[in-house]
Amino acid sequence: MRLLLDTNTLVRWHLKKLRPAAVRTVERAELVVVSAISAWEIAIKGAIGKLNLKDTVEDIVARNRFLPLPVTIRHGDLLRDLPRHHSDPFDRLLIVQALDEGLTIVTADRAFEPYRVPVAWV
Repeated sequence: MRLLLDTNTLVRWHLKKLRPAAVRTVERAELVVVSAISAWEIAIKGAIGKLNLKDTVEDIVARNRFLPLPVTIRHGDLLRDLPRHHSDPFDRLLIVQALDEGLTIVTADRAFEPYRVPVAWV
């Protein structure tokens, strides 16, 4: 399975707060990627006092041998046709990336349900 960790899952992975079944899903994956979107979201939440991670996303990705996923102009363009079931801009970009790159999103966020995106629930 080729996985894209959503931001909350990445944070919980890093803090070792994922359920054992979710940890096994990530550990058994053929590929695990983390989007640049998650770095932006974590930085923004850190700046407004909603999240305090001491490590950078770049370090977390490297330490865990995950692969970084850049955001492309194509990803931005694909947002034009994504239905507005969910208004969170970070999640919407993750959904577009997963659809475009053939990835399964690892998330606990039920707002992903209305989309045709493959999901591994944690």
